Amino acid sequence: MRHAYLITAVAALLAGGAAQAAQPHATVGVQPSYFEGSFGTTSNIQIWYVPTYIKYRDGNAELKLTVPYIAVKSSGALVSGGTVVGKTGGGSSQTRSGLGDLWLEGKYTLRGDGRMPDLTPYAKIKFATASSSKGLGTGENDYEFGMGAGTTIGTSLFPFARVGYRIVGSPPNLNLRNVITYEAGGSLRVARGQFFTVMYSGYQSEQTGFAATSDAIVAWNYDLRPGTGFQVFGDLGLSNGSPDYGVGLGAQIRF
Repeated sequence: MRHAYLITAVAALLAGGAAQAAQPHATVGVQPSYFEGSFGTTSNIQIWYVPTYIKYRDGNAELKLTVPYIAVKSSGALVSGGTVVGKTGGGSSQTRSGLGDLWLEGKYTLRGDGRMPDLTPYAKIKFATASSSKGLGTGENDYEFGMGAGTTIGTSLFPFARVGYRIVGSPPNLNLRNVITYEAGGSLRVARGQFFTVMYSGYQSEQTGFAATSDAIVAWNYDLRPGTGFQVFGDLGLSNGSPDYGVGLGAQIRF
């Protein structure tokens, strides 16, 4: 869901360096994942999330479009942007699937000097392309902006952090609220082209009465060449609003 693309981006950006980022290039990738748990409800929910993305980078600027497929097995879960934000009803558990919410993100990296980290302001839009009648989306756009930071310690350790504010579009029958999102962690180069990432990710609950999300994520990236490779990751939910667990893999090609 929200973690897989970040894990890839962290390793690619920090491992690639400013010299490689200066050359315009495009990357295409896909990252199927599976999550299961209660997500703060009283029933079990299963989510299959398969985002396909294309991003273009020119110097320090990057633009990325993510088009996901999503399938949800639940008894009335409300999903937004690929994760559960509440519940709209009950009844027997059934599987609904289709196009998920599209994401368009733009960011610009301000390169640090000396002890100053790289700073990356960003903005992104969630387009409400997922079916609200199936519970795959809210039918409303979301808007998020924030700041990321990353640096290098020695030649192999890449700590990073990000905080954002999401303006949540609320449908007429719900009272969804704006939330703060946050992530922090580090990537370790364990061998040439191989990175091990540990990170914490969370955000406030969009619906009153539901717990905030809180997740620990571990990932392994292997680059066949800069910007081209694959990854696997695991997600452990740390709060009642998170999945019990999640697993995923992915691959990307840089042109």
